[in-house]
Amino acid sequence: MDGRKIILLVGALIVAAITAFMARTLMTGASAPVADAQRLPNQVPMSGKKVLVATKALPIGTILGPDSMKFQPWPEELVENAYHVEGTVDPRALQGTVVRYNIPAGQPITQGALVKPGDRGFLAAALAPGMRAVTVPVSAQSAVAGFVFPGDRVDLILTQSVEGGGDGPPLKVSETVLRNLRVLATDQRADKQTDDQGKTVVSTFSTVTLEVTPRMAEQISVSQEVGTISLSLRSIADNAAELEEAIAAGDVEVPEGNDPAAERQMLARLASRPVSGRASASTGADVSRFQRSTVPGRSQSNTSSGGAPSGGEGGGFPGGASAVPKGPVVKVSRGIAVTEVEVGGKK
Repeated sequence: MDGRKIILLVGALIVAAITAFMARTLMTGASAPVADAQRLPNQVPMSGKKVLVATKALPIGTILGPDSMKFQPWPEELVENAYHVEGTVDPRALQGTVVRYNIPAGQPITQGALVKPGDRGFLAAALAPGMRAVTVPVSAQSAVAGFVFPGDRVDLILTQSVEGGGDGPPLKVSETVLRNLRVLATDQRADKQTDDQGKTVVSTFSTVTLEVTPRMAEQISVSQEVGTISLSLRSIADNAAELEEAIAAGDVEVPEGNDPAAERQMLARLASRPVSGRASASTGADVSRFQRSTVPGRSQSNTSSGGAPSGGEGGGFPGGASAVPKGPVVKVSRGIAVTEVEVGGKK
């Protein structure tokens, strides 16, 4: 290799080394860019004002309770006049109000989004679409001694006496005709009364307003004429047995896949759905051996044409025939009336 080529090769290596050194210096000396994270409303400094926000999603018709709202810091420049600012409103005064518009979780509760008891359109705003409000009279015993409050879920029980026309007392029976009904108001109050310490005050009432379907409203109306109505308070826990029955009957659409949000929506729909048609009943014989278990039948008091009592000699049927059939007989039931007909004879 001649000297000229060696000189060119050495020069190229020197230039490459200098270039690599300069590039490394530039890369290590420059500071990495820092992205400015935009502050979200729930990441505001504590120096901002606190406004009332929804702790969970509040659909139309939701009755506000103590667990539905809380004060949260909010950017002062974003606070509107319609917001409930801490220090200007007592959250206990808003309990029992009804949500007029859908409020997402974490969003401020505006003054125009709530309807207070006594305001025009309050009860209509509390009703879900397609539902009706029905008021039923109750007593202290039939209303769980005043422990039923607006927002609770109850079952409706009908108690009646069934006459059968036979001997002995009538049949006593109670049946659960409607399930999972939402309580809208007790008397004319749609909120829970609290004392100075914030504890719920239990008081008796004479009427309860329930949220029902139009068909259920008809059933409640006729139930008041048939017998006595009483309420049974339901637990707030989910009822797995009713969920299985609803799924088997096709009343609830099970979401496809394993989407937890869709499953929660399905459970929420089931929890808020009133149920009728699957009534359970208890008769007097279920609680006492001295009570009937069926409707008493109509006794057959056959008399002779002269008015003499049946069963005596020469009495019973005209012509002196005996009231007791001869030979094999067949019992024929027509409604609640039971007759005995001799085999081969006329009915």
